[in-house]
Amino acid sequence: MDLNTIWFILIGVLFTGFFFLEGFDYGVGILVPFLSRDDRERRLMINSIGPHWDANEVWLITAGGAMFAAFPHWYATLFSGFYLALVIMLLALIVRGVAFEFRSKDENPKWRSTWDWMIFIGSAIPALLWGVAMANIVRGVPIDANMQYVGTFGDLLNPFALIAGLTSLLLFTLHGANFLMIKIEGPITERIKTLTLKLWPLVIILSLIVSVMGYYDTDIATRHAVTALILSLGTIAAISSVGWLIRKKRNGWAFAMTGACIVLFSLTIFAGLYPRLMTSSLAPDAWSLTIDNASSSPYTLQVMSIITLIFLPIVLLYQGWSYRVFRRRLTSTSSLEY
Repeated sequence: MDLNTIWFILIGVLFTGFFFLEGFDYGVGILVPFLSRDDRERRLMINSIGPHWDANEVWLITAGGAMFAAFPHWYATLFSGFYLALVIMLLALIVRGVAFEFRSKDENPKWRSTWDWMIFIGSAIPALLWGVAMANIVRGVPIDANMQYVGTFGDLLNPFALIAGLTSLLLFTLHGANFLMIKIEGPITERIKTLTLKLWPLVIILSLIVSVMGYYDTDIATRHAVTALILSLGTIAAISSVGWLIRKKRNGWAFAMTGACIVLFSLTIFAGLYPRLMTSSLAPDAWSLTIDNASSSPYTLQVMSIITLIFLPIVLLYQGWSYRVFRRRLTSTSSLEY
């Protein structure tokens, strides 16, 4: 296995970790204005992710940095072609971060309600756009022989990408609801349970639709038929078990299964891409970006590998330690920061 492949796998792992961790952050943020009946319950929901949301976003920063260093042509084409969508996502994330810090600075109900809706907007927009972006990457976008995106913003809004975006939005919401079930206690948990049992069938239906559309709209099934079939079946099996687990009050396993669904969806995308990085819809075999034609020099990859071997274990240990420190469930008597 050469360094190009290793770094492709590493970037895939970073994005998968980001979707798993930030997925429940997005889900909680989306649910804040709808599940809570008073300010105390809203604060409980926000504080359930308070110690983690900014650390989880580091996975995205690291993935983007690794992409820039290991595959600069991929970074350039992606960020220039998807520029408007990424700017919208960035603005949403900025608003979200500000809202977490500002909502508790004033006890005025209108002030807090405004920032609660900003948390919702800043969570829902990225949750939707990530599905749209990943679907377009694997489906193919107009890329010419010079590795330049020659399409428009409208090219990204195709039916497959929009359905994938809606799927990621609802899947992250369900993932966040399951996180709340294992993180907080009180009357709100019954409302969360009711919501999860309503969301769960919708996520199954959308997952099936995305899988079928992916068969026709992408070439994953023809290039990686066995892998795609195994991962798709695993995804459907994982999400199908969630309702049963919730009814049996196995909330930890339900959270694990929505997480497994996110991981398997990500693996399907990256396994289906390999050895491509972005598929060209104009000439898939000739103009697509691959791990060979879009990579940095071998020396750059070698230096990056050494640095990663040193610092990645430290980062993982630190984040694992932080989750252990803040592992206790929140109750109505818990001290709240946000």
